[in-house]
Amino acid sequence: MGAAIGVRWTIGDASVRGYEALRLSIWGACNLFGPDAAYVVSVNHIAPEEARLRTGPVPAGVVWRPPGPFPDFLLAFLDSGMAEGVAWKLAPLRLFPERYEVALDNDCILWAMPHSVGTWLESDREHQCLLAEDVREAFGRFAELCPPEPRNSGIRGLPPGFDLGDALRSILAERPERLISELDEQGLQVAALSRRRAPLVVGLDEVTICSPFHPHLPDLGRCGAHFVGLNVKHIAWDYYGRPADLWMDEHWARHAPFLYHAVGLAPAYA
Repeated sequence: MGAAIGVRWTIGDASVRGYEALRLSIWGACNLFGPDAAYVVSVNHIAPEEARLRTGPVPAGVVWRPPGPFPDFLLAFLDSGMAEGVAWKLAPLRLFPERYEVALDNDCILWAMPHSVGTWLESDREHQCLLAEDVREAFGRFAELCPPEPRNSGIRGLPPGFDLGDALRSILAERPERLISELDEQGLQVAALSRRRAPLVVGLDEVTICSPFHPHLPDLGRCGAHFVGLNVKHIAWDYYGRPADLWMDEHWARHAPFLYHAVGLAPAYA
């Protein structure tokens, strides 16, 4: 793969399952993008070394670091409590400004290259970004500025030289809303990445939005799965008369053996 690539993850004090997923996500990405890509895990709320220990062995060369600074223009729009982990993906805005930069949620695991990602990496179209398809619209306060199709920022790709700060500022100038939920953050990013040119989209057939809870999809895609909700330490509601935690435990245990095999790791599940 000729394009220079950087891959980044963001994680905080997530569940045990969330860190297990991060390990699989890192291995999967390293298999796909190869040793010439750069890999960084940005860690908030706990020390980077603690996050590395929770994750377990990963390929050499992965960098663990605290988050960078938020851009000054964004600070006025952030809630002081950073509820739901809002905006940590934007600290800093870019880690690899001269590369194709791929941001993966820690619970997004790839084991094959999505056709859409390969097409994007081979494209020289200026300003074209990459997003994932979602099962429903979830754009918070920025819904009116987003495209009508459901999009998810669990896979976010920025081409070399793309000025994310300028794109975000243009949306916030038009809709000066405070980010109080992860949906607001997602909506802001989707609007910004879609403003100049429609992004290429990683389809649900390639990477599912995966969980046991409707309307999410229970099964895996051809190339990967984004296990939404996996990072939560306790899900405080019931689903069809059973604790949601039990559903999530069973869902993860059902898929984990395949995931380990798919990224080339010894199985952790009998």
